[in-house]
Amino acid sequence: MTKFDYDLFVIGAGSGGLAASKLSASYGAKVAIAEGDLVGGTCVISGCLPKKLMVYASHFSHFPQEAAGYGWEIPQGKFNWQKLRDAVQTEVKRLNQLHISFLEKNHVELISGFASFVDPHTIVVGDRQFTAERILIAVGGEAFKPNLKGIEYAVTSKEMFLLPQFPRRFAVIGGGYIGTEFAGIMHGLGAEVTQIIRDRFILRGFDEDIRTNVQEGMVNHGINFHTCIDSNSLSISQHEQGLTISFNDGEGKPQTVEVDEVLAATGRKPNLTNLHLELAGVEVVNKAIAVKEDSATNQPHIFAIGDCTDRVNLTPVAIAEGRAFADTVYGHKPQYISHNNIPSAVFSQPEAATVGLSEFTARELYGNRVKVYKTKFRPMFHSLAGGDAKTMIKIIVVGEEERVLGLQMVGKDAAEIIQGMSLVITMGGCKKDLDNTMAIHPTSAEEFVTMI
Repeated sequence: MTKFDYDLFVIGAGSGGLAASKLSASYGAKVAIAEGDLVGGTCVISGCLPKKLMVYASHFSHFPQEAAGYGWEIPQGKFNWQKLRDAVQTEVKRLNQLHISFLEKNHVELISGFASFVDPHTIVVGDRQFTAERILIAVGGEAFKPNLKGIEYAVTSKEMFLLPQFPRRFAVIGGGYIGTEFAGIMHGLGAEVTQIIRDRFILRGFDEDIRTNVQEGMVNHGINFHTCIDSNSLSISQHEQGLTISFNDGEGKPQTVEVDEVLAATGRKPNLTNLHLELAGVEVVNKAIAVKEDSATNQPHIFAIGDCTDRVNLTPVAIAEGRAFADTVYGHKPQYISHNNIPSAVFSQPEAATVGLSEFTARELYGNRVKVYKTKFRPMFHSLAGGDAKTMIKIIVVGEEERVLGLQMVGKDAAEIIQGMSLVITMGGCKKDLDNTMAIHPTSAEEFVTMI
């Protein structure tokens, strides 16, 4: 019988890899995990957590004006980019150390360095080689820049957290959730922001009412948009005063935007570079690792989870996939993750959140059996604070029993509210279940249980 160095070798210490390694070790497996960057993955280092801290920071700029409506006289403060940037990085490093300590407590060996395959059971990290009975690939994804002239002058989301100076004029190329979130962050911190997109609306793939209401809210906040642009005409050039972005608009007319910094936020891809998957015989389809329902690759002892499989690229999904792997393989408690009805949020300004089907998808599947309940209103907070911010809430149901298919919300605390409301869909609830739930008044969330 072949003797291996480890029962399990995990490549990548992000959210999924950490969850899988710790739980596998708790079941008695001898586990090692390799990471060439800070421990914690994209979410901790250059994603969800530092970005949410910056979202919080960007909200403070509104406080003096809003407080005035409630009788407070608060002077306008002065924003210090370097202080925020460094504070965020201090928190990132704290979380990195925390995750390292969790690995130590769970008796998982951390190997520093980038790992790649030598053969189906052998991994190399630097000048060291290791063998393992099973291998779990959890390398996540990475931002990529589109192929356009002058793209070397743009930054990706990863560099956004390390900018040496705050850009007073800022542009985003791309209409996805990352670009949309950073547009709101930078505007809230005081930059003049322009978002440049190929479509008419941002957030392609989301419910149409989310797309239109978020973009409308951003425009009302003062963010500039260039929509329906010809992406083939897009280019960036550098000069003494900053950067010039050039493109043709939807009517073919040349346009330019002058900025100090531009974020290329046109997508992410699985981070498979230099893994040498071919040496392990691991199948890659559409630039992602192909996996089965149990996260196994075509090699039965090699598994992959998280963004490198390009299924549902969200941190909680990677964690759930990692735990399901450990439960199934080492805990002998088979677990399978459903990738349906996963709640998600966009920490844009205004915030958006969704669970279940969009109206478009629901109608494609169920036709005229679909019914939509929708409301749009100004939250009570703004009755004194001023401003024209609106909240949109939408319930999508099907059939006579009005089974709930989807919930959509744009407005303050949308993510917190949808997290709780997602139970209705997970449990197969109907509109009558919402109707039979007593409201908490006055709240925005009560609209979900009082809408008729």
